[in-house]
Amino acid sequence: MFEGNLLSILIWLPIIGGLILLFTGDKFAPRPIALVFSALTFLLSIPLWTDFNPVGHQMQFVELAPWIEAFKINYHLGVDGISMPLILLNTFITVLIVIAGWEVIKHKPAQYMAAFLIMEGIINGVFAAQDSILFYVFFEAMLIPMFIVIGIWGGDNRIYATIKFFLYTFFGSVFMLISLVYMYSQADSFAIADFHSVKLGMTPQILIFLSFLIAFGVKVPMWPVHTWLPDAHVQAPTGGSVILAAVMLKIGGYGFIRFSLPMVPDASSELAWLVIFMSLTAIVYIGFIALVQNDMKKLVAYSSIAHMGFVTLGFFVLFPIVTKTGSAEGTLLGLQGGMVQMMSHGFISGAMFLCIGVLYDRMHTRDITAYGGVSNRMPWFAGFFVLFAMANTGLPGTSGFVGEFMVILTSFKANFWIAFLAATTLIIGAAYTLWLVKRVIFGAVANSNVAELTDINKRETVILAALAFFVLLLGLWPEPLVHVMNDSLAHVVEQATTSKLGN
Repeated sequence: MFEGNLLSILIWLPIIGGLILLFTGDKFAPRPIALVFSALTFLLSIPLWTDFNPVGHQMQFVELAPWIEAFKINYHLGVDGISMPLILLNTFITVLIVIAGWEVIKHKPAQYMAAFLIMEGIINGVFAAQDSILFYVFFEAMLIPMFIVIGIWGGDNRIYATIKFFLYTFFGSVFMLISLVYMYSQADSFAIADFHSVKLGMTPQILIFLSFLIAFGVKVPMWPVHTWLPDAHVQAPTGGSVILAAVMLKIGGYGFIRFSLPMVPDASSELAWLVIFMSLTAIVYIGFIALVQNDMKKLVAYSSIAHMGFVTLGFFVLFPIVTKTGSAEGTLLGLQGGMVQMMSHGFISGAMFLCIGVLYDRMHTRDITAYGGVSNRMPWFAGFFVLFAMANTGLPGTSGFVGEFMVILTSFKANFWIAFLAATTLIIGAAYTLWLVKRVIFGAVANSNVAELTDINKRETVILAALAFFVLLLGLWPEPLVHVMNDSLAHVVEQATTSKLGN
């Protein structure tokens, strides 16, 4: 029905909804208005899946119109099997964030809901943009609503966290802009597809790769540019933590697969060892940091860094495999694993932060030592919490297992020790997650505050049940997601293993 301009609707409808909320304010039922716009955006995004043709890697739902003609910059949108599931993830999570903040946000609820609606539209724009400058505009613009969300509704140290978050991300994207301008000088176009066919010498390839590594590495975030994330999570309101972990971190992984691998494959191959080292460091070292946290949000934030390490490992392990075997056979599994991990982490991390939000709303503390025996007072909540915690450890049957297993399996083809170090997450992840569950959920009721807890209400049950459904569905039946991504990822493997060395 909307095939001609569906992507524009998914970008601008929530933004218009957010602007309406800003103008109408708190007097005109901001929560129902936000729910209507977010739910409508989600429903309209479903045809992206139902009408998508998984055969071939070509962009679909394409829109093209001139924007800044003097510089050949176009309003160019489209999705493939890589970006389409991420848009669906974004529209789904936004609905849950609106419902989660329904009763909790009492200070300026219209502005709070508006910020998330505007952020939803901008992030959809990031995943749909096929012009590099359009991508850059959306990439930068999403910082503004997130900055506001943390700065206004965040914790006591929110100003420090917002400034750190903004500076890290903005610093990285400056290098990306320089690279995009250089690519324009070579391609005479800002279209991302045109960048993929440009031949470059090794030196410019390496410089461009490093600029993308900084820009997207900060966004993932990769070690050692990860330190902004725990601060941002701890200070952000629950909705801010959910959108940050579930969707915004995925933009870093998406950038690598859309820009780095197809644009500068020779530099990607040359420096794959660096990304693999950074990924393994995140998986192992950051996992140990998570183990010693006393703040529940900080523990899950560090766990996110470790789990996102599998995404970049899955994307770049293909190069040592090609070097070792002389063939790209079997490398597709690593990219599939990285993408499945991105989707899975979106559901699991979002659920974990929402669970922590449920506890915080009741006791106004995230300190693990303040809890104990929660299952005695909140049995339904405890069931959901344990499910998501098990998924976070990579329990077979949950979505957390599928992506990590695919990446570990692929890593064996490259090097036993890469696979061994990656697999240590099964031990470290289980250690910090089960330690959290033991101290918070199980045992005797720890104190009078826990004794007064009440179980989750219908609103909270709906949110957690929706996430539990997708965590189990993707864990038990990942084939539809893998199928829809397959041809697009196979094309990325082809591009990444084809030299683009030139003068």
